[in-house]
Amino acid sequence: MIKWEATKEEIQTIGNIVDRYMEFHHSLGIPKKLQRPRMDLLMDVEACHCNGCKLNLKGLLEAKDFDFIHDLVGIQEHIDRRTGQLQDYFLPRYSVTS
Repeated sequence: MIKWEATKEEIQTIGNIVDRYMEFHHSLGIPKKLQRPRMDLLMDVEACHCNGCKLNLKGLLEAKDFDFIHDLVGIQEHIDRRTGQLQDYFLPRYSVTS
């Protein structure tokens, strides 16, 4: 069972992370129909953060573009949406354990 235990501050930072990610896609001209829905991204990041891979959310929000995209795409590609845990040995650069 996925835990949804992020604090209000963490949820706000996750929202800012997702907004930055979506703006990045927009700046590249990627059509909205090819982007994942905002809610999916919010849930993926929160699930990752609360279920075994705590993230340095502030650091991730302020990360250089390459590292930022690496972590967000990696989370989307490697999260198990039944458990909230990352699979395939993926570890975000802005995980607290890295």
